[in-house]
This record gives sequence, C-alpha cells and structure tokens, in this order.
Amino acid sequence: MIHRRTILSGLGAGLLAPMAGRIASAQAKPVTIRMGSLKLIHSIAPHFYERFTPAGVLVEVVPFESPTECKNAVVTKSVDFGTFGIAAATLGAAAGEPLTVIASTCNRGMAVIAKKDSDIRAIKDLRGRRVAIWPGSTQEVFVLERMRMEGLSVKDITPVRISFSEMHIALARGDVDAYVGAEPGPGVSLASGVGQLVEYPYGTEMGALNMVFGAHRDTLSERPALVRTMLEIHRKATDFAAKDRDAMVAMAVAKLGQKREALEISAPNVELTWKLGPDEVRQASAYAQHMLALKQIRRLPEPGFIDTRFVDAMRDA
Repeated sequence: MIHRRTILSGLGAGLLAPMAGRIASAQAKPVTIRMGSLKLIHSIAPHFYERFTPAGVLVEVVPFESPTECKNAVVTKSVDFGTFGIAAATLGAAAGEPLTVIASTCNRGMAVIAKKDSDIRAIKDLRGRRVAIWPGSTQEVFVLERMRMEGLSVKDITPVRISFSEMHIALARGDVDAYVGAEPGPGVSLASGVGQLVEYPYGTEMGALNMVFGAHRDTLSERPALVRTMLEIHRKATDFAAKDRDAMVAMAVAKLGQKREALEISAPNVELTWKLGPDEVRQASAYAQHMLALKQIRRLPEPGFIDTRFVDAMRDA
C-alpha cells in the first residue's frame, strides 16, 4: 500500500530536484580563459570578446608590453592563449618551445616613421641614421629585408633599442632620426606633426604578415574543446571589429589611452583577421627563412609549428 505521505514526499522530491539543479548550476563558477594581449591597436580584438562569450565562459584579458612577454606567458601557461608577432612566435618555436600558432590576429600595423621635414624620404635614406628598432620584433625582420633590397644592412645604420610605446617620444625628443614602429605609434607621430611616413614595409615576400594567435602545445592536445570555443570567440570578435572601424577606434581610445585623431590615422593600416591559410603559412615560412639568414634563429621551427586545422574547420563550417 502506498500512503499519502509517501506520495507527497515523492512529489516534493520531484519538484525540488530541478530547482536544486538550477541552484547548483547558478552557483557553478564559469570557466575562465586567460587571454594575453598586447597594448596595441592591432591586438584590440580580445577587448571585444565579452560580446561573444557563451554562457559559462569568462575571458580575462591580460595586457603585455612586448610580444616576447606575451609569448613567454603562453609557453609557461601563465595565460591560456596569446596574441604576439610572428617574430616572437618563430623565435620560440625555433628554440624548441612548446608553442603552436593556431590563427591570425592582424596583418599590416607597422610603419617606418622619420622626423617631420627631415630628408629621410625612403628606406635608402636611413643610411648613417639613428633608427629605433625593437630587437626580435616582426618589424625588425621586415625593415632589415627592405634595407637589404635597397642595398643596405644593419651596419649602415645605428640601431637603437626602444620599445614600441616609447618610439614616438624618442623621435619627438630627437633621440632618434627614425623608427620602425607598431600602430598606434606611427599614427600618433603623424597626427601630432612630429613625424612623416617613410614607408609601410609590405613590399617583401612576407607580405603584411604581423600578429598571430598562439597556444601551448599541451592545450591543443588536452583541451581541444576549449580551443574551439576560444577561436569561435576570436573569430566573431575579429569580424565585428574589422567591419566596424568606429567601434574599433573607440575601444582603442578606451583601452590604450590614445587620442582619437591618432587612431583614425592608424586604423586604415590595421587589418584584423583570424584566417590562417596557405598564403599566411607561406609568408610565415619565408619569414622564418629570413630570420635564419639573419642568424636570429639557429634552426627553422619543426613541422607543426603552425596548425591550421581549427581555423580550417571554422572556415568550412
């Protein structure tokens, strides 16, 4: 015989079970993804991730001053993913670090800037000048190749080690005659009247390849679902920012603290992208060959350093 108390007890348990599940779900902590990002307009996409993050996922954007710092954070697993220049990525991979490039972040975004009204009008005019270059950067390889194409080498200039964020100030003070910078620095120099454009150095076989999206090798093998989720967020945020320049500039003003008029000049020189196809792989290979020729690396990265399967799947879908 089933008693009334048993029936009520069963009903109560049945009603409470879904509620308890909802409470437990509400109390569950979201999955937190730590995303390394540079303080540059061509690394602005992560600041749009919040718009496209699914329920139960939280992306924490961790800012870095230099590409090497961000790359090292990925290698040491201080962050889960990171955006940095192809130079930093290639240096790490060539040294045997467990780093894999799985998407793009930005093409273009660099410029050679000289002091306003100086007689430096072309790359060949850099001969004998003090030029600010960040060692180990993507910009360094690009400008050295452009110099080689013009019959110059690093011995024909006085390279000065200055971080990207300090290059405009160094030019304004007269500490250097020119610099090879990353946006928004060139935009600041042009908007303020301090500098003049020498060249956007994209006329090499490396094209306009610049920043990439990387992860630790273990993350790909141990947490592929997380990688797919993160790249979906990256794709949507990148496409949104690339199509809405006003939103991209406004976010850069808020996050980088730069003036809008400078960023308006920088924005056309920034191509946000997530795609990583045959062209990018070929350009990255050419880039590594140049680094090897310049003795910046002792060997080429191992096969598999660039893994396109995740972006291939997104593209096909």
